[in-house]
Amino acid sequence: MADSKQSLVDLETKFWQSMVDQDADGAVALLSEPALMVSSHGAMQFDHAGYRKMADQGPMVVTGFDFEDMQVVFPNETTAVLTYRVKQQVAPRDKKGQGMSQEMNDSSTWIKVGDSWKCVLHTETPAGKKPGGH
Repeated sequence: MADSKQSLVDLETKFWQSMVDQDADGAVALLSEPALMVSSHGAMQFDHAGYRKMADQGPMVVTGFDFEDMQVVFPNETTAVLTYRVKQQVAPRDKKGQGMSQEMNDSSTWIKVGDSWKCVLHTETPAGKKPGGH
């Protein structure tokens, strides 16, 4: 399972890098259709066209990221759940205003479709202090 776990970590990393690169096609290739997201903006369902619109027109863009505490669990052979803490850098798309760094607790659920893994659900919650005060 170690290879499978690393494969899922690599896919999650690839998805985040597609956001940094503003590569909507690369991201869409990794998404189930429809997919779900839960964030401070609420719960939403979107198809590939809806994701492209968010990726191409959203007011903020991701400019960098760093994962910590990555956990991968396989409830069955065709489902993987990842949880992790991410330090993400975001900036206004229009480059007016200051960029910022955010720490979030995220999770992604991936399903195996044929020979490919697709992300079907992503959640994002602002991170509090880590246990132990770090």
